[in-house]
Amino acid sequence: MTAMKTSRRILLAGLAGLAVAPPAVMAAVPPLANDDTTVAEERFARMIAAAHAPDVTCARQAQRYADTHWPEYVVAARAVLDARA
Repeated sequence: MTAMKTSRRILLAGLAGLAVAPPAVMAAVPPLANDDTTVAEERFARMIAAAHAPDVTCARQAQRYADTHWPEYVVAARAVLDARA
């Protein structure tokens, strides 16, 4: 049951990331420094990155993709977290 909830969260985070910052916009934004990223922003950015992995069906590949690319999704994570506040 927990895996299903986690999968839904990742899917929703990915959809939110697409709605807030599509890949074309993300490419134009310079990567942010990791120093000013909060823990919540980093975790949410990792969730969005995992949802955008080329092979989402493989958990290990999605995790590796998230570990590598999460800084690219910080802008989207901040936008979603700011919208919830």
